[in-house]
Amino acid sequence: MDSTLKIRYTVDALFGAGVSKYLPKNIRFTYSKKTGRIQHVYQDDTLLCTLRIDGGLAITPNFAQMLMKSKKFRENCVEVDNDSKPFVENGNSVFCNHITWCGKNILIGSDVPVLHENKVIAVGKAIVSSKMMRSLKRGVAIKIRDSLKSPNEGSIDRK
Repeated sequence: MDSTLKIRYTVDALFGAGVSKYLPKNIRFTYSKKTGRIQHVYQDDTLLCTLRIDGGLAITPNFAQMLMKSKKFRENCVEVDNDSKPFVENGNSVFCNHITWCGKNILIGSDVPVLHENKVIAVGKAIVSSKMMRSLKRGVAIKIRDSLKSPNEGSIDRK
């Protein structure tokens, strides 16, 4: 299968049908030397996402900002308040009581872009679902993987 087509199908499956039309046209791929599978997706020299073994995507904040043009993609995001913004930008977890809005498509373990005033400030992994984020008043909702101020900008942490 064509690599670009595979990425388009994966983005649509994970974030909603039609989101892939906001992918940039000039993307390039790196492949695993052992398996030949797609490892990373780049636009020029900027990392957009990494393909995971389980079929998911580990997206970067830059890529999430590109996909924000889609209304369906926004249903996979959370919005945080002013108090937690500096902490989230530095890579700290998002707590349930600091979430002002969350999309309905967030599942446990899914990649979640974290927004502040409609700008992506970080990307992380959901610890609880969107329904639980709305009802809980304490505890971690999202563990941040990559943020705007992270020292290894553009790389994916493999924890």
